[in-house]
Amino acid sequence: MDRIDLFRIFTRVVETTSFTRAADTLNMPRSSVSAAIQELENRLGTRLLARTTRSVTPTPDGTAFYEHCVRLVMDVEEAETLFRKDRTAPRGRLRVNLPGRIGRLIVAPALPAFLRDYPDIDIELGVSDRTVNLIEDGIDCVLRVGPLADSALIARQLGELPLINVASPAYLARRGMPRTPADLPQHEAVRYASPATGRVEAWEWRADGTVHSLHMSGRVTVNSAEALVACGLAGLGLIQVPAYDVRHHIEAGELIEVLPRWRPEPMPMALLYPHRRHLSRRVQVFADWLATRLAAAMTNQPDEAD
Repeated sequence: MDRIDLFRIFTRVVETTSFTRAADTLNMPRSSVSAAIQELENRLGTRLLARTTRSVTPTPDGTAFYEHCVRLVMDVEEAETLFRKDRTAPRGRLRVNLPGRIGRLIVAPALPAFLRDYPDIDIELGVSDRTVNLIEDGIDCVLRVGPLADSALIARQLGELPLINVASPAYLARRGMPRTPADLPQHEAVRYASPATGRVEAWEWRADGTVHSLHMSGRVTVNSAEALVACGLAGLGLIQVPAYDVRHHIEAGELIEVLPRWRPEPMPMALLYPHRRHLSRRVQVFADWLATRLAAAMTNQPDEAD
């Protein structure tokens, strides 16, 4: 096997901490990955990986060699494109993970145009409200909404996601229209529990430059944005959701904005990708395209009340 191929396999095993996951992301048999690592260790005369029943971790020699491998692989990939007439054209497979509603409502409908503009890029689109591990799962980039945890990942900020408060006409007919946050204790909310932590999010609103919160009562708790909107439409309580997510329901009269003067703080959006000396062209062009798509989707939101 070519040395550069051995280096590519080794870096993927380190990044995924698993022979099986590395094989899956490289579309190779696991036995070929194992044989490649053994060949590489024999060539170098040192053990690069420590194997346990649960994971694979680099030895001290493996950690030092990994840093060299990443640079070498990137340099070789860049050198291979030097004399192509279309060397600036991004190519290859791009593995992306997005929150469920953004993936379904914003990105997927626009993908035909992206694939037409970049005919040499193939997309593997993961759509989930659960947190994924970029390194272990071999994902090139992931869109995260909300505050970011400390990590070694690189973050590109992509703007903010405006949120609003809504309820169905049936719920408001039954419970009345809340006029101020002081009315909230007399109402029910569809409560949202974080898929990652299970923690139920408080109802929040911004007033006089301060963010306030209240733990609302409610008989239904969900852990996905899809279920949150569905329960709101079913009249099960007040919900706080991204404005883009319910724009068509508001226009159709299926949901009504409530407490427009007391909206939650917008949530930051960021595209995360693993640290690399060179960011691949396919990730660069996708990030630029996604930023444009999100900005377009966030326009024409309901105006905040004076």
